[in-house]
Amino acid sequence: MGLRHRADWLAILLYLILVVIGWLAIYAADGTYTITDTSFSIEGRALSQLVWIGISAGAAIAILLIDTFFLKQSAPVLYFAMIGLLIVTIFIAPDIKGSRSWLVITDSVRLQPAEFSKLTTALMLAWWMSKYNFSLERTRDLAIAFAIIIAPMLIIVLQSETGSALVYAAFIIILYREGLSSAVPLFGVFCALLFVLELKFAEPVWGVTPAGRLVVPLLIYLGVVLSAQVYCELDRAWLVGLVIAPSLMIMAAILSLWVSVDFSIFAILALVLLLVWVVVQAYGHRGRHIGRLITFAGVSVAMYAGVGYFFDNILQPHQQTRILVSLGLKDDPAGAGYNVHQSLIAIGSGGLLGKGYLQGTQTKLSYVPEQTTDFIFCTIGEEEGFIGCLVVLLLFLALICRIIYIAERQPETFARVYGYAVASILFFHLLVNVGMVIGLVPVIGIPLPYISYGGSSLLSFTLLLFVLLRLDASRMPVSTLR
Repeated sequence: MGLRHRADWLAILLYLILVVIGWLAIYAADGTYTITDTSFSIEGRALSQLVWIGISAGAAIAILLIDTFFLKQSAPVLYFAMIGLLIVTIFIAPDIKGSRSWLVITDSVRLQPAEFSKLTTALMLAWWMSKYNFSLERTRDLAIAFAIIIAPMLIIVLQSETGSALVYAAFIIILYREGLSSAVPLFGVFCALLFVLELKFAEPVWGVTPAGRLVVPLLIYLGVVLSAQVYCELDRAWLVGLVIAPSLMIMAAILSLWVSVDFSIFAILALVLLLVWVVVQAYGHRGRHIGRLITFAGVSVAMYAGVGYFFDNILQPHQQTRILVSLGLKDDPAGAGYNVHQSLIAIGSGGLLGKGYLQGTQTKLSYVPEQTTDFIFCTIGEEEGFIGCLVVLLLFLALICRIIYIAERQPETFARVYGYAVASILFFHLLVNVGMVIGLVPVIGIPLPYISYGGSSLLSFTLLLFVLLRLDASRMPVSTLR
């Protein structure tokens, strides 16, 4: 059976439809027509994207012709080569809007290595997890898997591309699929909650104590208590731990009658005493879980202590403002909140059926900055309405479900892990991009796959998908493909 008969044409069809929708949206947002004259003329970003569509199509065909043995065996080489390129980019890339992540080839051609590093990271993770005797229960194997994910993530942060770095959190879904404890992704959600609460409630609520500095340690405290009960089988003895924090809080309250007291200090002290108590109580029960509890508490406390430093020193000023606006801590409709505000107006004005293609006034008059890139979804919302947005979301859902189906039918671990990597990356981009366009998440600047303008983005997402399709096409012996 030939390769063309083994290719997953449904996935290819969904890909082509999304690419066409993306180009039409880019033309609508950046075309040369006017409101009164809609004559068809291709130039600017619409023309540039058309060129990149051609390049991506050529790359897709080339990938389908590559020997899968090369894809598997070259994964470490490609990964470390990309790590080297990411490091070099920090030093040679020009400063563009506060970021050093773009390699300028010509005046009109720029490449962003961070986009392609998602492909090499997915291949490397699949290569490592497909090795003989790999087990997520083995600390060494799990640590290396996390290192593969974190290494490019940290380098991209150094490029001041925090939004692109956050995409790597999607790889946790792969580890979860392969047997990682559900406690890990839940812990990630817990840390995100702590971060939000720390920023959201920064104003003093009790004396000189900010609410966030009081609530966050107590949440960590409660998490440790409950984890000790679940994993260490302490029976009813764990109830004693519940009185440690309240007792210290009462002491602090009494003390505050005479002097100003920062209650967060007592909350941290309560957490330290709790850890000591848990270790003592858990000894002789299920001692192997003590390390996990201490790790959970330690990482939580470290994050609690480092939120301020991360927010003030790692994030760029515009990123700080966007987060504060999203949390309702700052009102800046003419500044950081302008994009989202205008995006919501554009989407809202579209109604159920939209204003019609090329009829979007908010879009055409450029009220929304970055309307061809990060905010391309609002162009679809204004011109095609709720129905158009729903169609696009359903197409993405169909593609992601198809990718998961392809991944699940793979007989080899390498292809299955890689397939879930592709699905996870697409899902994360879709969730965050649409979320920031409608104001549900902070604006972090990541594109909508296959739809947003950008050569690096389109090419990298095309390679991600078609590498999977090539692996899927060869899931039977090579001899059957000839």
